[in-house]
Amino acid sequence: MTRSFLPLAIACALLAPMHAHAQAAAPAAQAAPAEDPRLAGFDAYVESVRKQFDVPGIAVAIVEDGRIVFERGYGPREIGKPQQVDANTLFAIASNTKAFTAAALSILADEGKLSLDDRVIDHLPWFRMSDAYVTREMRIRDLLSHRSGLTLGAGDLLYWPTTTYSTEEVARRLKDVPLGGQFRGQYAYDNILFGVAQLVVEEASGQSYEQFLRTRIFQPLGMDDTRFNSDRLQPGDNVATGYAKADFKDLEPAPRMTWGNVSGAGGIYSSVHDMSKWMRMQLAGGVYTDKDGKEQRLFSAKRQQGMWSIVTPIPVSEPSVPELRPMKPNFLGYGEGWQLSDYRGNKLVWHTGGWPGMVSRLTLVPDRKVGVIVLTSQEVGAAFNAVTLQALDAMLQAPKTDWLGGYAKAVAKQQGNADEDWQKHLAARAKNAPPSLPLAQYAGTYRDPWYGDIVIANEGGKLVVRFTKTPELVGDLESWQHDTFVIRWRQRWLNADAFLAFALDADGRIREARMEPISPLTDFSFDFQDLRLVPVKQ
Repeated sequence: MTRSFLPLAIACALLAPMHAHAQAAAPAAQAAPAEDPRLAGFDAYVESVRKQFDVPGIAVAIVEDGRIVFERGYGPREIGKPQQVDANTLFAIASNTKAFTAAALSILADEGKLSLDDRVIDHLPWFRMSDAYVTREMRIRDLLSHRSGLTLGAGDLLYWPTTTYSTEEVARRLKDVPLGGQFRGQYAYDNILFGVAQLVVEEASGQSYEQFLRTRIFQPLGMDDTRFNSDRLQPGDNVATGYAKADFKDLEPAPRMTWGNVSGAGGIYSSVHDMSKWMRMQLAGGVYTDKDGKEQRLFSAKRQQGMWSIVTPIPVSEPSVPELRPMKPNFLGYGEGWQLSDYRGNKLVWHTGGWPGMVSRLTLVPDRKVGVIVLTSQEVGAAFNAVTLQALDAMLQAPKTDWLGGYAKAVAKQQGNADEDWQKHLAARAKNAPPSLPLAQYAGTYRDPWYGDIVIANEGGKLVVRFTKTPELVGDLESWQHDTFVIRWRQRWLNADAFLAFALDADGRIREARMEPISPLTDFSFDFQDLRLVPVKQ
């Protein structure tokens, strides 16, 4: 999910609009200068990033050769309150959870309880995709590598925003989610199959996914403050509040939501301090030191090689502005729960995460034993990219690049493109083109094969739409032109207003309704375009 989410996805695509707001410019955490001379000026740089991209809080940790080189927090945990972000402040790591799911399956593979080449139906006999061949041939590795034939973010509305479906109900509804590409034919980022992977972990281990993570990963690594998801946050936890730009303009708190039904895709809350332990284990090839000072192995070197090898190639695109060309990779692909590319002659193993009000990036440079984790409390990927690349350049002693200026230009360009797109909609709109039917005739229950029901109600002469499984998705319909309406969601931080177009049959009855996001800045997890809404006969 870029949120830019979802949140979510490829880091260079995670760019949200930039606006200056004085209220977010809270004082930074007081901290001693960086001890490593390579990081001289790094504190001031992070502060500049916070100010430029209007990010209330940022936490950063850098590891090298098995030790923490740097860990620090900047800005307030919550705007208007005195508590400051520090190295132990918890943030949603979102899709950085995917690597934990891959690790869980690797542990079980090492124990002989499964193979990544096993068919999914060998472990979950009820599993179905919308194509019988894909159902039969889908392997566990396919769940982790975004090559299923699903389109970008397909099925995300089954759990995002938070729905009342269970994990298994979400997975069972995959049989009705359309495939828009070829099986193993191309890369298309998804979340829903990591929920299926979570169920495979549970079937093979005999434990809940939460129990497995806690007992087999968190506890061995000493990640004592890490939480399974937001439902497990405890009173008194040192946790950040996330912020979103409502209507892409005004900073406001985002609600603390959970992915309780697709936790394997992105549920974990952690701190840069705890994540530094995860990075050090990864950079040590799966080896860690337990609480008794003994070396232990979480997963085999063979399994790490599998997770860190490209399964699905990804085309390399040109950066949106020339200033970002130094970060353009020579190769790009996805392994098992990890993004893989190169930077300044070094292989990178990395991932990003997007969540309501929080986005993050974790980056490993295996050959240099360097790792960087950046957690932020605002939905602008430009911030974590600028901080990450500045940290990498410092640790690799690379030439200095103005990442802050480059990403500022990229954000401005993206916003400009979105504004231009809206002007095209306005220019194409027919004036004085009212709906064909009386408003009351658009009211009713509409059913999509994979999502379920949405209800359009006539309330006091105005139409209101409600997604029956998603409490957050309540919106007011405004006439746009002819039989097309605009949905304005009452939760403005969603930034997901959509067109809703009704198609009529020859007798003037509603045959179906289709939706699509209005803004290109809307997170891809709002996969409205995949809905096929048909009136339910009463």
